[in-house]
Amino acid sequence: MHEVSVMTKVWLRWLPAVAVPAAIAAGALVGPFQASAAATLPIKTPEQLLAMVGANTVKSLSGTLEQTSELGLPQLPTTGPSSNAGVASALDLLTGPHTARVYLAGPTDARVQVMDQLAERDVVRHGTDVWLYSSKDNSATHETLPAAGTDGRTAPSTPELQTPDQLAQRMLAAIDPGTEVTVGQDTVVAGRSAYDLVLSPRSSDTLVGSVSIAVDSLTGLPLSVEVQARGQDKPAFRLAFTDLILQAPSADLFTFTPPPGANVTQRSLPQGDRLPPGQPGTPGEQSGSAAPQHTVSGTGWDTVIGLPAAAVPAGLTASPLLAQAARTVDGGRLVSTALVNVLLTNDGRIFAGSVPLELLQAAAAAR
Repeated sequence: MHEVSVMTKVWLRWLPAVAVPAAIAAGALVGPFQASAAATLPIKTPEQLLAMVGANTVKSLSGTLEQTSELGLPQLPTTGPSSNAGVASALDLLTGPHTARVYLAGPTDARVQVMDQLAERDVVRHGTDVWLYSSKDNSATHETLPAAGTDGRTAPSTPELQTPDQLAQRMLAAIDPGTEVTVGQDTVVAGRSAYDLVLSPRSSDTLVGSVSIAVDSLTGLPLSVEVQARGQDKPAFRLAFTDLILQAPSADLFTFTPPPGANVTQRSLPQGDRLPPGQPGTPGEQSGSAAPQHTVSGTGWDTVIGLPAAAVPAGLTASPLLAQAARTVDGGRLVSTALVNVLLTNDGRIFAGSVPLELLQAAAAAR
């Protein structure tokens, strides 16, 4: 495995252009709930659980996802003259609980309903048609995917919710010799018995304490992902099903018609936007386009990704919301969360990683 390449891809996905503080989101949506103790399951080794996840063939389901984040970010205003819509939206995902309904029927039929306060956002994919709708302002965007979209490898360009399976696959893809893989206590998630697959960094320099993946005991489907920050009692991030039905939803759910009076925008997705198989609705690699400029320091859990000033979106570092979340440190400003630190240098560069500030400053000084 080319661990640096894998970690680079993971971190680039976790550094969305709209807001650096969203680095740990990985585009996911969780609530105050606890997994229940399960009846004793047959003993399995870590290798057997990894094989179960790899052999998982669940493609159709419907269920409710809940996300909670305890990252230490301040509650920031999302409206008003000082707010930036992209930054505010990203920060909102990281500072409060969120609930979403998810419907999947194979690689090209998917629907996500994110339940905001007094509003709803929908992402609906059917074949090469993708609709994004917000009830808040009654606006809809229709994207037409290239013909390659029928193979399940093309996704809309708008970031959407990940399932625990998609998030777990990214975590597992980054396993390297610096990761200890063990099996925790059996549990129950969404009424289903599950094994607890635990990934623990061997490094003492990372902010991540452990990653726990609840693996369905019958299908191998990841039911939840929980990330524990080093030195904290509560999970810093949790994405989990609270209810789950493993059968194909009604086909009607994947047909979308804009409500009367909706403001509809039409656009076509460039041929280059791609993602790995089995991850409908999540932005992936862009083949045929120039790779984003970045630098990589360290490996595995200690990886630091650096972006030159020329690659940082215009106006991002001057965002009033970002200014409220950042504090002044030697060499720039720091946005600090329980899982990720982001250094915005005085010369406009950005360095991010699940590492202490000192490692970010060292990476910046070396460039």
